Amino acid sequence: MYFIDKRILNFVVIISLSIITFWWTFFIFHLHFSLDVVFGVVLIRALCSFLIFRDYSLSWSKASQKTFLMKSTVYIIAFCIYMPFYYGEYRFAFMASELAFYLFGINFSMYSYYYLVNRSRVEKTKKAVIYGAGKAGIKLEEEFKNSKYKVKYFVDDDRILQKRTIDSIPIISPKVLKEKLANQRYDMLVIAMPSTSKDRIKEIYEKLSPYFKEIRILPSLSDILSNKAFSEQLKNISVEDLLARHPKDLDKKKIETFIKDKVVLITGAGGSIGSEISRQCKKYGAKQLILVDHSEFNLYSITDELKSDIVVPVMQTVRNFELLETTFEKYKPQIVIHAAAYKHVPLVESNILEGISNNIIGTKNAIDLAIKYSIQKFVLISTDKAVRPTNVMGTTKRVCELYAQNVNNKNTEIVSVRFGNVLGSSGSVIPKFKTQIEKGGPITVTHPDITRYFMLIPEACELVLQAASIGKGGELFILDMGEPVKIVDLAKKMIELSGKEGINIEFCGLRPGEKLYEELLINDSDKKTDYESIMVASSTAYDITKLNADIQELLICKDKISKLKEIVPEFNHQTN
Repeated sequence: MYFIDKRILNFVVIISLSIITFWWTFFIFHLHFSLDVVFGVVLIRALCSFLIFRDYSLSWSKASQKTFLMKSTVYIIAFCIYMPFYYGEYRFAFMASELAFYLFGINFSMYSYYYLVNRSRVEKTKKAVIYGAGKAGIKLEEEFKNSKYKVKYFVDDDRILQKRTIDSIPIISPKVLKEKLANQRYDMLVIAMPSTSKDRIKEIYEKLSPYFKEIRILPSLSDILSNKAFSEQLKNISVEDLLARHPKDLDKKKIETFIKDKVVLITGAGGSIGSEISRQCKKYGAKQLILVDHSEFNLYSITDELKSDIVVPVMQTVRNFELLETTFEKYKPQIVIHAAAYKHVPLVESNILEGISNNIIGTKNAIDLAIKYSIQKFVLISTDKAVRPTNVMGTTKRVCELYAQNVNNKNTEIVSVRFGNVLGSSGSVIPKFKTQIEKGGPITVTHPDITRYFMLIPEACELVLQAASIGKGGELFILDMGEPVKIVDLAKKMIELSGKEGINIEFCGLRPGEKLYEELLINDSDKKTDYESIMVASSTAYDITKLNADIQELLICKDKISKLKEIVPEFNHQTN
């Protein structure tokens, strides 16, 4: 019944507007009223509109500018159709006037109804500014009409747009905004530029954060949900958005060529790095993914996330050579990416034998099997802590690098990729700081001068694959991590972003094996590649027979620190 009533109501409105505007035009031109012409025009116009736009089901309260524009277009077409029905001295002026009156009438009616129904009944208690006067910003402003936020300004870098308005809201430059907010702070700044770079977001934040209590951003275009309002998808700006380094020479075509249609085996596939490598390999078209991990939960998590027929989960430790060999023999991988390792410095310091067994023996097993089964490419994930190591974890990874560089690789190309910390990985300071902030503090930092390199996990993993794709065997690749970041500055930034006050920073002292500054390169003789973000470290010769003997002795000797120093002379153990 409601459907029929609405259809009749819409029909009556359209017919009435046609009759009124047509009659009014006759009146101002002092012409005689011709019923056959009036009803002919009215019926043609109404019929066109009903058939094309389904006016019988139109919701005027949700009508958009697109609706108004399209309806106007069909009326112009109808105008051309009914022109021949009237002949007279004023026919062109008459038709133009009548059409103008009608378009004004229908659009005025729809806009008025739209405004009356949709106007905000929410009290505007907060002030907001939208950075970006594009489609995303305009849509966001529309959604804010029914919220507690009143949009005071649009900010845009386009000088052509500046000094214009959107819905009577001025579009201004960042400089003008700072002048207007010189002595006050607005409640929220929204960066409504989903396609902009992280570097640009960082620049905007640094310039404008003093003028706002809260800064929020839209997710990237690939992460925006089409079925949700933009205002529901806003997220707080994060430390990852501000600190991440984004390589400009990422060669996705090279990576795709390397991975596509290959059987890829990934060890440590459930860890922070291994899981992202797994995602990237699926994204770049791997034929099959053999995911190896000894953690039941981690392996389940990444398998459940990927949900693909190409994924084969293998719950296995890389320390067991025989079991690992059954996996190599069964699935015959073409690429092996070895991410399995213990990486937490203090824990490895407390569990030296476990660190040696998992990191060194696990890596040796994987490399030896890759050579035995003629795997095309073996990729070892290493760390900046292997450079002039001060802890057991870094030293074990340095031993792995030495083995990868000096083993008789036969037909297998073996490369290592070394990089620093990745933002948000398990065991990193960021999740720890977030937890401490949520509890109200304090944030614990080991030393006021301690620094670390940082990169986003996805981009680090893509660079790993890119480096592996250009390797010919024996290389130790170094990823450019940008400038190191002071951990205390990171802590201050996270407190600032949280919006919480009264959170203190406490210095608790360096932990066993920890050093103030991590290094990526050893000397100036390191070589450049075709990509600025990827370099090659100088190779270190080590007799492989002796290295094998040293590793076996390392497993059984009592003084493992002394033996590690013998294998890696630059190892300067810091017990702090």
